[in-house]
Amino acid sequence: MAQQRVHSMTEGSSTRLLLFFALPLMLGNVFQQLYTVVDTAVVGQVVGVSALASLGAADAPNWGVLGIVQGLTQGFSILMAQHFGAKDYRELSRAVGASLTLCVIFAVLLTAGGQLWAVPLLRLLNTPEDVLGGSVLYLRIVYGGIPAIMAYNLLASILRALGDAKTPLYAIVVAALMNVVLDLLFVMGFGWGIAGAAIATVISQVASAVYCYLNVRKITFLQVRKEDLRPGRALSLQLLKLGFPIALQNAIIAVGSMVVQFVINGYGMLFLAGFTATNKLYGILEIAASSYGFAVTSYVGQNLGARLVGRIKKGMRSAVVIAVITSVVITFAMLFFGRLILGLFISGDPGEVEASLNIAFHYLSIMAVCLPILYLLHIYRSGLMGLGDTVVPMVSGIAEMIVRMGVVLLLPLVMGQEGVYYAEVGAWTAAALILAGAYYLRIRALSRRKGFALDEKGGDLR
Repeated sequence: MAQQRVHSMTEGSSTRLLLFFALPLMLGNVFQQLYTVVDTAVVGQVVGVSALASLGAADAPNWGVLGIVQGLTQGFSILMAQHFGAKDYRELSRAVGASLTLCVIFAVLLTAGGQLWAVPLLRLLNTPEDVLGGSVLYLRIVYGGIPAIMAYNLLASILRALGDAKTPLYAIVVAALMNVVLDLLFVMGFGWGIAGAAIATVISQVASAVYCYLNVRKITFLQVRKEDLRPGRALSLQLLKLGFPIALQNAIIAVGSMVVQFVINGYGMLFLAGFTATNKLYGILEIAASSYGFAVTSYVGQNLGARLVGRIKKGMRSAVVIAVITSVVITFAMLFFGRLILGLFISGDPGEVEASLNIAFHYLSIMAVCLPILYLLHIYRSGLMGLGDTVVPMVSGIAEMIVRMGVVLLLPLVMGQEGVYYAEVGAWTAAALILAGAYYLRIRALSRRKGFALDEKGGDLR
């Protein structure tokens, strides 16, 4: 029963809670990455380098919409985690009902908007004509699946806010396995190419949403009434105040990524194919970071609701240590095995494959060495969001966009195409500095407030 898997994070070892919460999320994210990795590998191997480039050109517009969806639902879950930590189940149910209504509205808007802006956006990004048709086809189909993406992300956010990281894992495992089978069937068996990969992804997303829904219904203390689906202005604004800045932050980051995409598109198909291969692997590099981030947001949110600032400080210290150790391990793994893994994504003429592979591995090596910065960024951003601060993360997203655009537009003037490789790590560094500084200022101010349990070692007084 899902009821048995909800878990309070206001008691027990901080390190153990974070790890045990994050591990299922990591496994879930590994399987979720199979969506894009399998799409990329099957299309790249079966259809060729041109099709791989088409998927790459669609990446930024696709992830821009996904970032908005994830930002909204993650922001809404902050209020849920706080109510759950305070054991206020009626307010928790009201927050869930209001979030559902808001998500339906945004799903409709994004689905309609996606179909309208797909072609103009790809042209604005200087997408090469020989890959434009495939990119448009892919976006048309995946944008049609936005309601399923919204449903899964909302339901998974509800479960994570209540301390249940396992159910979203099971949902993604089922969906990822389904995606692998359907990819092989549609792309290799039926010869549907890029369209087959996109259709397989959408069907798998529907399956993950249905699985989460069936489990959310089993949570007995979550009683959403009809009136909860018609939220008042105050509650709607409270949720939007949490969710909209994160969504805007992700959209802003996506704009910066689209500028990078514009520059990359100008270097031709081989450079685009190499960058696409690394960007697909980048999702795997970030898996543990985003998983720790979700764990930190739920942990901090619940303990803020319980007014245990000492536990928040202790948990954040544990999270930083865990994140740094994990990122260093992944760095060495990528430096030793990255080229071999990248080879799975690229096929075709030997000369083209070698050229694209060299580009991909060089880019991967630079990102891998700087990976600890990305992991710290996720920890501090998630800590701030758990504290209810989604404005500073939005500001950090603006900084990311500015630095990413500045590097990709200016550095190539000095270093040639080599300068493009440093856009990501420059953006990470700027954002991480802002987020870390803001977290320590906020937690220091919170420590001085009355009514919060705190001792001199940073532990709670229970």
